[in-house]
Amino acid sequence: MDLQSLIPELLKGLANFSLGNGVMILAALVLIYLAVFKEIEPVLLLPIGFGCLLANIPLAGMTAAEGITGVLYEAGIKTEMFPLLIFIGVGAMIDFSPLLAQPRMVLLGAAGQFGIFGTLILAIWLGFPLNQAASIGVIGAIDGPTSIFVATKLAPELLAPIAVAAYSYMSLIPIIQPPLMRLLTTQRERLVQMEYTPKPISQRTLIFFPLVLTLVIGLLVPEATPLISMLMLGNLLKVSGVVERLSKAAQHEIINISTLFLGLAIGATMTAADFLNLDTGKIMLLGLIAFALDTVAGLLFGKLMCVLSGYKINPLIGAAGISAFPMAGRLAAKTANDEDPNNFILMHAMGANTAGQLGSVIAGGVLLAIVSKLV
Repeated sequence: MDLQSLIPELLKGLANFSLGNGVMILAALVLIYLAVFKEIEPVLLLPIGFGCLLANIPLAGMTAAEGITGVLYEAGIKTEMFPLLIFIGVGAMIDFSPLLAQPRMVLLGAAGQFGIFGTLILAIWLGFPLNQAASIGVIGAIDGPTSIFVATKLAPELLAPIAVAAYSYMSLIPIIQPPLMRLLTTQRERLVQMEYTPKPISQRTLIFFPLVLTLVIGLLVPEATPLISMLMLGNLLKVSGVVERLSKAAQHEIINISTLFLGLAIGATMTAADFLNLDTGKIMLLGLIAFALDTVAGLLFGKLMCVLSGYKINPLIGAAGISAFPMAGRLAAKTANDEDPNNFILMHAMGANTAGQLGSVIAGGVLLAIVSKLV
């Protein structure tokens, strides 16, 4: 074979390169830029961006069944293993003491899930079938693993845009939430100081909490058992105090490796054929609406609690009733502190934030239970 006959073979990648490939590679580079230079959720956006880059190199074979990203998808996404492993790590990082000391924060965690169901209704109105609408609505959980878990079961064809929307909006919390906080609360409300007298939570209580919660949620909403059990397993590793190595592994090696592989596998589904369509744009918009509805509902319920308590509850903690732990809790506390440097509501906000984490898992399980029987 001479050199002239080899040239077409060497250039076959370019010969099969399409405008769609170019657009998606540009999108991949934007994600990588945001991760590296703007430090926006780099742990997530960097592998997703690189996976998208690989998926749009023609004839590379990376996303085929025998390719590395194809193998990762089959082994970790279709089986839901990666989201569940990530939940073990998340559980090992969470401290439920603020929630156990302030059980009323559960109400804010419930209010913070309103965007899921409101967006589901809106998605149906826009023409999405029920299974897809439910998967899109779960973006409102602001919880990547839950969104991926539900989408994999109900609408795997929408997994890529749903995952990108969930993680993108989670990274944009510091941009999206503060304007809504200032718009929906008065200065008087933002200045409300909340006393925090820590109630001693015994280790026995901390140990029984994940066990009891797993049993209760598992029996009431069996579809939520995989998510809640892995979250509680991680927390049990932490609070038991007898498996420090496993707790540290869950918080570092396990969650980091799972996140890397999940990001690559999700990014590799972002092909031009599957991603460049009108539905993707609708999903991104609906995801933003879901996030906004969550924040608005949490703030409005916080305002109600503020009034009913005689201005003893700062409504800003309502914005923390979403699943993005600990970012949402810290942001609510920072907003109050910016208004008054002597105002410290961090522990209250963390109580609402951990309640939101639990609320998103339960909401995802409820949707799975209902939709799987209707479709």
